[in-house]
Amino acid sequence: MGRKVRIGIVGAGLIGKAHLRNYANIADAEVVAICDVNGQEASRVAEQFNIPHVYTDFRELLQRDDIEAVDVCLHNNLHSPVTIAAFAAGKDVYCEKPIAGAYSDGVTMLEAAQASGRKLHVQLGTLYRKETKAAKALIDGGMLGKLYHARATGHRRRGRPYVDGYGTPAFLNKEIAAGGALIDMGVYHIAQMLYLLGTPKVARVSGKGYREMAVDETRGTQATFDVEELGLGFVKFESGETLDICEAWSIHLGSIEGCSIVGNKGGVRLPAYSDQTVLAPFSYHTTACDMDLNATVNLDEMDGRWNHLKPNYDAYQSSQHHWVAALQGRVELLPTAHIALQTMLISEGIYLSDRLGREVGGEEIVEHSLSTAIAL
Repeated sequence: MGRKVRIGIVGAGLIGKAHLRNYANIADAEVVAICDVNGQEASRVAEQFNIPHVYTDFRELLQRDDIEAVDVCLHNNLHSPVTIAAFAAGKDVYCEKPIAGAYSDGVTMLEAAQASGRKLHVQLGTLYRKETKAAKALIDGGMLGKLYHARATGHRRRGRPYVDGYGTPAFLNKEIAAGGALIDMGVYHIAQMLYLLGTPKVARVSGKGYREMAVDETRGTQATFDVEELGLGFVKFESGETLDICEAWSIHLGSIEGCSIVGNKGGVRLPAYSDQTVLAPFSYHTTACDMDLNATVNLDEMDGRWNHLKPNYDAYQSSQHHWVAALQGRVELLPTAHIALQTMLISEGIYLSDRLGREVGGEEIVEHSLSTAIAL
């Protein structure tokens, strides 16, 4: 255990509550204050999690000098203005994914972090999964050789927010959420593959989004649904690697294979998930003595052993464990903000390619990126 890290939460909704449940499992994290425009809900959540101070204006929360870090749990197009205000108040920021509603807003956030000398961390939970750690170890150990292709996938059979029974209509509204399946789910898997590839620079992107499946009649009249339920893409990187993407909120398929990454000496297939159910295990594939080998790994045993053997391994137990450990100075913060920014560049590239009907270049995506931040 190290020193206590005192934190303020902005947003008491679905994501804010999820973050609070995670902080409850981190002995060195102390949530001092919470803010939400819905004061009644903020008070209820504060009572549930024993948070002493409640606000309805995030600016008042930022004035507290006993808070060193702020956790932004708001809708995508609110990430940038609140984060930048927190930096101006001298706070480090942990932001829910995606980094923002637009690539240009993410750039502004990173620039503000650098100008203020503060830390910016983005919630990319897949980087801390056991399968990611195993794949990274194999890559760093040279077991895949030269990497050249990766696949980012995510599957829900019928799991669109609100219209399929959970969440709020805001997830479906481009004006608030900026995008659909690619922004909501795809960020996790694209970021995971970018991390394993070493976050190469994007050269060109092509892709398309679909919204084709039937919607519940009652829910359909209660929501603006103008984002994609299925996002598809193909990315070429300047250093030669490629990435293909298939991210489904809803699709008439029982499952989709899990993420994968291949090199000239071996390949890794990560577990396939469908609605949080594991459909296939982690596996490593190679050729030895002219024999094609397919190996599985007991990730639980690996994780338990490394927890005893590797220093500061607890700092990689989750995104929030890592955040707290980095603020304590125990570990260097992973470049999650940079990785998250590149996932946004790719997502915007898919949207732009779909809109223009052709492949688009990285610089072209940057030029077309317009702020979607909501003025506060």
